Amino acid sequence: MLFLTLSLTFLLSGCMLSSNDNAGSTIPYEDQLEIIQKAVDRFQESSGGLLPIKTREMETDIYIKYPIDFAKIIPAYTEKIPSNAYEKGGIFQYVLIDVETNPTVKLVDLRVAERIRELNLRKSINGSISYKDPIGEGVFEIDFTEMGFKKPLTVESPYSDTHLPMVVGGDGKFYIDYSIDLNRILSEENPDVKQGEDIRYLLADKYPVLPAYSKPYTVNELNEPIFMK
Repeated sequence: MLFLTLSLTFLLSGCMLSSNDNAGSTIPYEDQLEIIQKAVDRFQESSGGLLPIKTREMETDIYIKYPIDFAKIIPAYTEKIPSNAYEKGGIFQYVLIDVETNPTVKLVDLRVAERIRELNLRKSINGSISYKDPIGEGVFEIDFTEMGFKKPLTVESPYSDTHLPMVVGGDGKFYIDYSIDLNRILSEENPDVKQGEDIRYLLADKYPVLPAYSKPYTVNELNEPIFMK
């Protein structure tokens, strides 16, 4: 019964997202981001510095920690929820980053969360995770065959035409590996980055979609992206 319930839940949630793929719900429209940004700014100004966000636990990753609560800004500060937002059947969750210094509206692609839920479902069924070799400090390649998949699961990159691999941490949680896109920026743009700092901002600052559900990265002595210890 547990297996059937979890399977149906996953299948139905996947259908909900995919059914809207042709309705403009998969495009990170800049104008919609600007509209919500203005609404957030006006809300903060009129509320004495408060932000229209939902509460998350303190240890939540910074890129998914501050989801926007549309109920606090609609209809007083903007007319409607964007068509590509999850609340309207789209694939994006609207979130804030830099909340302490410069609250900025960004997007999280929830298809990534669907992939992680798929792995967690299989983990629950199997009762364990099948690891391969370590690919970083406390980060491992997933043995998809042993977990019962015909081929490795990947996610479509929001930054390029590539598909990004999925990895598992020593904490037993699944993550997206953004090394490919980070390496591209490092090699093509040669930004000024330092060893020991989290370089995911190279993606977060440049694009509307955040590198969510990931582990922190830094660079090695060759200026290549590596997982932070």
